[in-house]
Amino acid sequence: MNPGRTRLAVSGLATLVIFSALAGDFWRDLLSWWGYGIIVLVLLTGSVFALVILRPRMNRRRLPKSLIAFLLLCLVSIAWSFYPWVSALAVLVQWATILAALFLALVLTWTELLRAFGSALRWVLGLSLLFEFIVAAFIRHPVLPFWVDWGDQKIPEAFYWSRGLLFHGGQIQGILGNSNLLAMCALLAVIVFGVQLAGRAVTRRWGTAWLVVAIATLGLTRSSTVIAATVITGLTLLAALWARSVDPARRRPVYLTGAGVLVAAIAVVWVFWAQLLTLLGKSEDLTGRLTIWHSVADLAQQRPVSGWGWISYWAPWVEPFRGLAVRKGVTYLQAHNAWLDIWLQLGIIGLVVFIALVLSTLTRSWFYAVDTQHTQNAAKPYGPGEPLTAMQLLPLLVVAALIAQSFAESRILVESGWMLLVLFSIKTKQLRA
Repeated sequence: MNPGRTRLAVSGLATLVIFSALAGDFWRDLLSWWGYGIIVLVLLTGSVFALVILRPRMNRRRLPKSLIAFLLLCLVSIAWSFYPWVSALAVLVQWATILAALFLALVLTWTELLRAFGSALRWVLGLSLLFEFIVAAFIRHPVLPFWVDWGDQKIPEAFYWSRGLLFHGGQIQGILGNSNLLAMCALLAVIVFGVQLAGRAVTRRWGTAWLVVAIATLGLTRSSTVIAATVITGLTLLAALWARSVDPARRRPVYLTGAGVLVAAIAVVWVFWAQLLTLLGKSEDLTGRLTIWHSVADLAQQRPVSGWGWISYWAPWVEPFRGLAVRKGVTYLQAHNAWLDIWLQLGIIGLVVFIALVLSTLTRSWFYAVDTQHTQNAAKPYGPGEPLTAMQLLPLLVVAALIAQSFAESRILVESGWMLLVLFSIKTKQLRA
């Protein structure tokens, strides 16, 4: 087996896996759920095949304990689930996503991961802008997903694949059919393309061009949720760069300032809540989110300790999710807040375990970003004088963006959000193996 061709095949598979995790809605809108299922099965088979054939090094004792605890809790929740068969299916899908994350974390080097991540995001953004241009310039009317017959019923705006708003300044939805999801991809692209530019992994002209595309896409989505996530990610970057410039023993001002900024931000949001909503173009109920949050909280309080059972995406055909969150004819399949969703599904126990998972991943990502004892090569730790790299910022910034998004979306629990959280949880832990 030619090693060069093997690594090329691995990188190609990784790009497809990441693209499909980010753009699952694209495959479903284009090929239906059946077509999407076939693609997932093929990619999953490829991921398992790569893990079996390449046998990457993994220290089992250094698998994240909080991740294992969360997975076990999801599994055993089937025993008390109000919808056990749906919970079993949800656990199966969850484990399929974990296998993809394992493939990315263990088979790819950091350099290969960054390259595949960047390639996947370029495909998402490039196809999204091309799609929106075709719809706006040639079709000139809103486009619905394929393979769906709506009959004569009135179609809610949220169901359209594209509304043809590119020449009107947005909100564009791209191939994902959702402005918030496309905006998150654009934010991830800003992070990845920025890291590639700073680390000279791409030419300056090529990297700058795609960074401009990512920023323009972020602006055209006009997603207030991701605008807030962008601000938080930017502040995280500034804190990491400051911490890098300070001796580890003298970082107290960094942490005190970070705590002060957090308290000040909460105070500003509390005092100027109405003005911020106006600035972001949001209604007083946050585009229906407050209503959904109240409904979810009321339901969660009926089973506060262990929850109703793991389900990830809600199944609207089973109780208690039938009619739980319906707005303007659209049935929502998430709480639009990952923490509320965890409380609803796994109770306070699940919330504690999930917080441990997220915080441990964030903590490891932070020290990987700012300390030189970590390395991109688990078998060869950094020496005291070796410089920090731009690559080391990748996990921290992506995890910070996911956490920021989790307060308005539950995507961190499913598809690309879950895959990235598991990926960086495992990869940052294995660094010390």
